[in-house]
Amino acid sequence: MHVLGSRRRSQPAPPHIVWRSLRDPYEAGSRPWLELSDDEAPPRVVAGYAPVLLVWSSLWPHRPLDRIRFDLAALPASQECALRWTLTTDGELPSESTLGYLRHRLNYLINGRLRRSYGQ
Repeated sequence: MHVLGSRRRSQPAPPHIVWRSLRDPYEAGSRPWLELSDDEAPPRVVAGYAPVLLVWSSLWPHRPLDRIRFDLAALPASQECALRWTLTTDGELPSESTLGYLRHRLNYLINGRLRRSYGQ
């Protein structure tokens, strides 16, 4: 398995709420945040252990062996959580330009759109 990228940042909601948002991004009553591009497909939950770990299948049909792992941890003296996404693959390594695009999309979706869905 190859690690293609990883980033840790706080989210303004507690781990159990963020975990639910990742488990079901289209849950009724939640704010929409997972807006996919034309070359992306909705992820499947491959593994999970609430509220500290969740693993998605690839967002990119042309890269089916990629996985996105989310590690969540409560931040001390806060209602926030630390969320780390890690992109891995058991397949071919992407080109540098593709790798940059994949990292950018995950950072935008998780540390941009998801974060703003909580009002931040």
